[in-house]
Amino acid sequence: MADILITHSYHLPYDRKQVRKMQPYPPLGTLYAASVLRSFGFSVAVFDAMLQDPRIFREFLRRHRPKVVVIYEDDFNFLSKMCLTRMREVGYWMTETARSIGATVIAHGSDASDQTKDYLRQGVNYVLLGEAELTLAELCRALLGNGNIMDIAGLVSLDASGDEIRNTKLPKPTPWYALPDPARDLIDISLYRTAWEKTHGYFSLNLVASRGCPYRCNWCAKPISGDRFHVRPADAVVSEIVELKNNYGAQHLWFSDDIFALDHRWTTQFASEVEKRACAIPFKVQARADLMSDETVDALRRSGCFEVWMGVESGSQAVLDAMEKGLKVEHAKDAARRLKAAGIRACYFLQFGYPGEGWKEIQQTVSLVRATRPHDIGVSVSYPLPSTRFHARVQTELGRKRNWKDSDDLCVMFKAAYTDAFYHALRDALHAEVDSWQRAVLETERNQVAALWQKVTKLEPLTRNADATTLGLEKLSAAPARTSQLVLLQHLTHAAWES
Repeated sequence: MADILITHSYHLPYDRKQVRKMQPYPPLGTLYAASVLRSFGFSVAVFDAMLQDPRIFREFLRRHRPKVVVIYEDDFNFLSKMCLTRMREVGYWMTETARSIGATVIAHGSDASDQTKDYLRQGVNYVLLGEAELTLAELCRALLGNGNIMDIAGLVSLDASGDEIRNTKLPKPTPWYALPDPARDLIDISLYRTAWEKTHGYFSLNLVASRGCPYRCNWCAKPISGDRFHVRPADAVVSEIVELKNNYGAQHLWFSDDIFALDHRWTTQFASEVEKRACAIPFKVQARADLMSDETVDALRRSGCFEVWMGVESGSQAVLDAMEKGLKVEHAKDAARRLKAAGIRACYFLQFGYPGEGWKEIQQTVSLVRATRPHDIGVSVSYPLPSTRFHARVQTELGRKRNWKDSDDLCVMFKAAYTDAFYHALRDALHAEVDSWQRAVLETERNQVAALWQKVTKLEPLTRNADATTLGLEKLSAAPARTSQLVLLQHLTHAAWES
């Protein structure tokens, strides 16, 4: 039995891309919320939907008979932030199932924050806004002890007429020092160990050193933390590394921070603490290319960093400026060089299809990738999520489909320069070429990569959108002459293999 059953809606087998990757991580945001509830004296159970069939949720409800069910998404998982409709359906089903036993249902997460009325009309009693661990505890205390609910900041519900009641006062950010460690003991970690060892031959776990991001890229949705950023003390982070290594047998770590190494002084302190306690373990992070100074890269090396993923986005300075990225193309080149010199894998997140990007700008991105040779890439297309300036600019072009079904959807939902087919072909070709750099390849594989680029150049003139959105960026060229396509094709299918 438990007073509160806390869960989340992300089920990896419903996401085809993540099934192929098979790199599951425990839902840190959910486990932090569970640990806070437990610290307030509540009896808490967790249903982890990541690797378990969501239908087992019924059994958890029968076993624990909770008075309150909390669907608390992992704020530290970028997949949750993508607001995928397949997972939304799981959340709605969980709501219906929990309400059927008379439980009060609370929801928190990026999608619930964006679509509060829809979640409430599906049966959710309360939606929590912002960084909500302490708000959740306050609400549960009121629900289980007959306290005053409507004075709680950051709460949304419906009145008797079905109209939204919103407390416009947002909760204060939860200070890191007030949070106990995530309640990993409430889930079955062995499921993750088995998945990792079976697929990759080692076991990786996740943790976070910071929360939020102060940068303001106009396509990035930040409904939970906004522009706030706060970081944990370096010694506390290192203590957690020791715990994951010694108590859970982690052989690799993934820092799920939106942005790691923002403060070079903190990063240096972190490296010194790792060295002092002799607990270095290979880890990967997300960071910005312009943060990769010599000092920071050296600190990352000393602390055990194995891989850095950077939001490079584009090789076109005009596109980066339009995104309000605050980044120069040269930053990516410098970061890749420094990371490689330190023995750290340099990896890029790339984004195609931003309004105003044409064939010329795509070529610039491909050229950047080929010139700097990252160890890996992640390719996406521009995805307008609510509450972003990008979404506001293209909102009138959006149809019925407003969210991707899963992370492999890559559907362009506004008037981009090309159709989905072109961007999918571009992704496949660029991925295949980058993958081929990491190993010796046979002539047949070279021919396969060349064929993928042939498909891209064949589709380019056939899939153009004559009415593409530019957001006032008319100076960005939409498509050069056909001769440029042929030059690019020759460069990609011949010169590539000689470098």
